[in-house]
Amino acid sequence: MSNATPVTNLPKFMVDRYRAWHTLRFEENRAWYSRLAQEGQRPRAMIVSCCDSRVDVVGLFGAEPGDLFVVRNIASLIPPYSPDHNHHGTSAAVEYAVNTLKVTNIVIVGHSNCGGVAACHDMCSGDNPDLESDTSFVGRWMDIMRPAYAMLDGLEDRGERLIMLEKAGVEVSLANLWSFPFVREAVERGDLALHGTWIDIARGRLHVLSRETGSFEPI
Repeated sequence: MSNATPVTNLPKFMVDRYRAWHTLRFEENRAWYSRLAQEGQRPRAMIVSCCDSRVDVVGLFGAEPGDLFVVRNIASLIPPYSPDHNHHGTSAAVEYAVNTLKVTNIVIVGHSNCGGVAACHDMCSGDNPDLESDTSFVGRWMDIMRPAYAMLDGLEDRGERLIMLEKAGVEVSLANLWSFPFVREAVERGDLALHGTWIDIARGRLHVLSRETGSFEPI
């Protein structure tokens, strides 16, 4: 291929960890992996999680291969329904999960100390004007969370503001999910349930958005 992007070999630590996985996990479960390959996936839930390397939703929910359909992006965001000719990776994943895989649950997982949320906060407050540039992919993605920034009025402490914005971002994503016609129809049929969660990384404590109280309650 002409003008191909140059690539290099995998780092040694990744090669070593792959070999360990193949020996300790794959070989002991070869029949299960073969079945997954032949029969396809039937995940029970779609998880929308942050790209943050500290957030391990597979470990958090004790998942095995085939259990969860996981989508990761900056700040665990769902964009609003927008059927145009642009690229919509997360929206495509939602469509595939609901219409093809027939998942019965979609779980949004926000988290503490989220760098994407902090970027949104600083962009909206004017402390990071570079993110306002049309060429900033992060800034344009974090525009999804702008409606949540208005909820911070009255809070002065930055730490409290960020935690509130992290949780409000989950609620924005849930509202945007509801804007997808096929999601709304699946929920109204009783075939799909939507869930909002927030994990405190330092304490390992998962908080779930309560339907009754409208707030995030620790499990």
